[in-house]
Amino acid sequence: MLLAVDVGNTNVVFALFDGTEIRARWRIATDGRRTGDEYATWLLQLLAIEGIERSAVTSIIFGSVVPRADHNLSVLANKYFGIEPLIAGEGKTAWGFEIDVEQPNTLGADRALNCIAAHKLVGGDMIVVDFGTATKFEAVDYNGAYKGGIIAPGINLSLDALVGKTAKLPRIAIEAPETGNVIGRNTEDQMLIGVFWGYVAMMEGLIERMKAQIGRPVTVVATGGLAILFDQKTDIFDRIDADLTIRGLQILAQRAGAT
Repeated sequence: MLLAVDVGNTNVVFALFDGTEIRARWRIATDGRRTGDEYATWLLQLLAIEGIERSAVTSIIFGSVVPRADHNLSVLANKYFGIEPLIAGEGKTAWGFEIDVEQPNTLGADRALNCIAAHKLVGGDMIVVDFGTATKFEAVDYNGAYKGGIIAPGINLSLDALVGKTAKLPRIAIEAPETGNVIGRNTEDQMLIGVFWGYVAMMEGLIERMKAQIGRPVTVVATGGLAILFDQKTDIFDRIDADLTIRGLQILAQRAGAT
């Protein structure tokens, strides 16, 4: 089986693939100081809980936007599984698509993986939206080429800035407002309206502008933990796939002959 590891700025997601199907997935907070031994202590217990032998893992691939974590994940793979890991974007797992921007080497692994997975699963001209620490909008053409995108502060970053830079505003949970009212009657409702509906308006506006610039029919694919939440209140998404980044890792590993 293939162990795919997606290292984001907030969380590290581990997914175990049996062929193209996800057998299990686990999530841990990102910490660049976490050692390979610490990862192993955590991961081996979770494998045991699922009744999966360590020897069942025959290939490992990881994609990372946190360079400090890369060495420790390599230690995990080599020391505890006896496997030389594949690193997304390098060697046999090079991206394999055109990156048509001014600085192609700056494209983050998560963004590249989303483009790979969306092109294979959906095809055609696409806008891929990923709700992470930052919210990323990617323009991918019908050939799978990356044409550019947008980076915006994630909704939790926006809320952190609002609360952190004010003396009296309370911490609130991000959730879909119960009504369509946009005039709040108390402080908490006013904050939720501003953050949630403001974010929806930003997404809808940016996607419409991207569609206009692309000038052809476009499929909008969304991923990330908040995609389902926003999908309740807007019809701008054509497809939701919470596992898009992880699936991109599986596709790269398969191309490289790993299983």
